[in-house]
Amino acid sequence: MFKEQVTSLLEGALKETPSLFLIDFTITPDFKINIVLDGDNGVTLKDCVAVSRAIDHNLDREEQDFSVEVASAGASSPLVLPRQYAKNIGRKLEVKTIEGRNFEGQLTAATEETITLEWKAREQKPVGKGKVTVQKKEEILFSDIKEAKVVLKF
Repeated sequence: MFKEQVTSLLEGALKETPSLFLIDFTITPDFKINIVLDGDNGVTLKDCVAVSRAIDHNLDREEQDFSVEVASAGASSPLVLPRQYAKNIGRKLEVKTIEGRNFEGQLTAATEETITLEWKAREQKPVGKGKVTVQKKEEILFSDIKEAKVVLKF
C-alpha cells in the first residue's frame, strides 16, 4: 500500500516535468524512499526539491514515518536507459560489453536498440612499414552492453 502511494505520487511528479525520467527507485524496510533521476537537459536542485515535496507533502507521517531522498544520476554513474545515451551524443563513452570487449569512442548515434561509437586508431599499414591512422566505427546493441560511462575530461 505504501509503495503504491509513493509510486503514484512519483509518477505524478514526473508528469509535471516531462524532461525528467526515473533511473532508480527503492524503499528500504525502514521506509527510506530513495529516488535517482536524470533529465534530457540535466537535473537541477529545484527539480529534486519539487519531486521530494510532491511525495513528502502528500503522505501522512502519522500513518507511516518515512524519509525521502531525491538525487540526480552522478556524472560518473553508468548509463542505463536509451534516453540517457541520446542526451550524451557527441560525448566520449567507455563501453564494456557482455562478451568482455571494451570500446572507447565518441557516441555518434543512439536509437532504441543500438549505439554507435567512433574513434581513431593507429594500425599497421597494409603494405610497407609504419602505421596509419584509421577511423573506426562500432554499432553496439543495448542488450550487449554490460556497462557504459561518460568519460570525463578535466
